[in-house]
Amino acid sequence: MAMVSRFSSLPSARRTQLGKHKSFVINPICSIHYNSQSNAISPFTEKHSAERYQRDSWLYKGNLEESSFCQLPSDSNSIRDYDIALQLPELKKLLQVLKERRQNVVGIGGNEQRGPGNVFLVGTGPGDPELLTLKALRVIQSADLLLYDRLVSNDVLNLVNPHARLLYVGKTAGYHSRTQEEIHELLLSFAEAGATVVRLKGGDPLVFGRGGEEMDFLQRQGVEVKVIPGITSASGIAAELGIPLTHRGVANSVRFLTGHSRNGGTDPLFVAENAADPDSTLVVYMGLSTLPSLASKLVRHGLPPTTPAVAVERGTTPQQRVVFAELKDLAQEISLHQLVSPTLIIIGKVVALSPQWGADHGEDASLAESKETSNV
Repeated sequence: MAMVSRFSSLPSARRTQLGKHKSFVINPICSIHYNSQSNAISPFTEKHSAERYQRDSWLYKGNLEESSFCQLPSDSNSIRDYDIALQLPELKKLLQVLKERRQNVVGIGGNEQRGPGNVFLVGTGPGDPELLTLKALRVIQSADLLLYDRLVSNDVLNLVNPHARLLYVGKTAGYHSRTQEEIHELLLSFAEAGATVVRLKGGDPLVFGRGGEEMDFLQRQGVEVKVIPGITSASGIAAELGIPLTHRGVANSVRFLTGHSRNGGTDPLFVAENAADPDSTLVVYMGLSTLPSLASKLVRHGLPPTTPAVAVERGTTPQQRVVFAELKDLAQEISLHQLVSPTLIIIGKVVALSPQWGADHGEDASLAESKETSNV
C-alpha cells in the first residue's frame, strides 16, 4: 500500500524501496528562483521556467519569488531534492484531504468498501492543442490531480480545469524532476486515496512514453488504468509537412526508432541491419545527439547517403522549425541551425514528397521558416 510517509522519501529514491530525503533550511524569500524571461519562446514546460512554478504554485505556498540573488544548491541532484522538499508539505496535505473525503463518503454509505480511484494515461499529441482528442479534453477537465511531462504543451495545459492541481514530473537530459519510480509512487498514492489522477504525456503514452511501465506497475497494485491515445509525433508532424509515412511504390512500411543511447552516450541504442531498407520510412524520436552515429550506421548497412531526410524542432507548435537535407548532410545542417529538443527526424524517400522539399531541391539543406513568422 502507498502511504503518506512514502512522500518523505521521494527525493533520493533510486529503487522501489525509497530512502530518506535531504534536509534543507528554507528561506521563504528566495526558496525558488526562476527567471520570467528564460525559455520564453518554448511552447513546452522547461525545468526552471516561470510558467512551471506559477502553474504548480499551490505546491510552494509563499516560497516562490522571482529573484536574481537566490542561492540554490550548485548541482542538479541537490536542486531536485531541494525542490521536492518544498513540495512535500502540500502533497501530504492534499493526500490527507482526499483520504478524509473518501472516508466520509464511505461512512455515509455504511460499510460499503470503496476501491481506489482511476488513473488515466492521456496522450496530448505533439503540441498543437487542436490535435487533442475530445476524450482527452473531457478527462483533463474533470481530474483532481494531473502529473504532466515536459512535452505537454503550454497551450494544452491551459485547457485544464482551473480547480485541478498540477504537478510537473518532466525529464530533460541531465535533470529528472522525478525518477520513474517516484512517478509510480505518486500515481499509486493518490489513486489509493480515491482521486481521479491524470498522467499527461506528449504524443501517445504508449509510444516511447513509458506508459506501459506505469500501467503495468499500477495494475499489479490493483489500480485500474485507462489509456487515452494521442496523436504520436510521427503522425502529427508528418501530416504538418505533407509527408506520407507510407506511399505506394515509395515506402511500404514505417519504423519508429528511439535515438536514446544507453547511459546518455552518442551511440544509438540499437540499429538493426534491416532498418536501412530504402523502401521503408524511419522515424527517429529523441535522436539529436545520436544522429551522426545513426546516419553512418544506416549508410554502412546500405541506405543511400542521398536519402531525403528532415528534422523538425517543436513540431506543430508556433515555434516549429524544419531542416530538410540528404541523410549525409542532415547532422551538419542540424548543428548549423542549432536545433534543440524536442526534434523529430524522418528519413526516407517519402520526405521528398513534401511540398517543402521542392522539385528542384539541390545538395544544400533547406531551412523552412518557423510557423511563428510565416503564419503557416
